[in-house]
Amino acid sequence: MTAQNTKRYVRESALEARIAGIVEPVAESLGYDLVRVRVTNENGCTLQIMCEDANGQFAIEDCEKLHRDVNPVLDLEDPIDREYHLEISSPGVDRPLVRARDFAAWVGHEAKVELSEPVDGRKRFRGEIVGADDDSFSIRLPDAPKTEDAVHRLPLAALADAKLVMTDRLLDAARKAQEETPGFDDEDDTIETVYDESDGDDAADRQN
Repeated sequence: MTAQNTKRYVRESALEARIAGIVEPVAESLGYDLVRVRVTNENGCTLQIMCEDANGQFAIEDCEKLHRDVNPVLDLEDPIDREYHLEISSPGVDRPLVRARDFAAWVGHEAKVELSEPVDGRKRFRGEIVGADDDSFSIRLPDAPKTEDAVHRLPLAALADAKLVMTDRLLDAARKAQEETPGFDDEDDTIETVYDESDGDDAADRQN
C-alpha cells in the first residue's frame, strides 16, 4: 500500500462535499486528516466534522485548535443558510473507515460496509476485515454458505459507508492504545458550537 493513497471513500451529499472542500485544507494545514462531514436534522441542523491526527487520534485540544481555525472560514464561506450546531469530534472507537489505510490498520476486526453498487450480488456486508491494498479491501463473512468463498474483495471506489463494529476485541484494542499512549482517550472528544446565521454570533460549549 502506497503512502500517497490518502483519498477518502465515503458517500456525501452535495452540501457535505462542498463543506468537506472548505474544511479539509484547514485541517491539513494543522496536520489533521478529515474523516467525515455529516449534515443532519438533529437539533434543527447539525454539522459534524470528524478528524484525526497521523496516529488516528484527536484529543479535545485538537478539537479546540481546529475549531478556532475552521470557524471563521465557515463563517466566510457560509455554506449553510440557517442556524446550525457545529460539532468537531474524534472518530471514536467504532470509527468510520474511509481510507485504504483504515482497512489495513484494522485487519482482524469486524466492520459493517455499505456499497454504492452491488458486488457479488449484494451491497451490504458485515464481517472481519482480512486485508487491504490501494484499490480494494477484503472482508470475511461469518454466515457464508460452505459452498461459497467467505472472503469478498470489494473495490474502495464503490464504498458508500463503513465503520467498525463495537466488539470486545475492539474495546480491548482501544484500552491497549490508551495504556500505551499518554493522553490518549478512547471516548469521543467533541466541541459544539451553535451558529446563528441571523447575527453571525456563535457560542461554543466544550464536551468530552
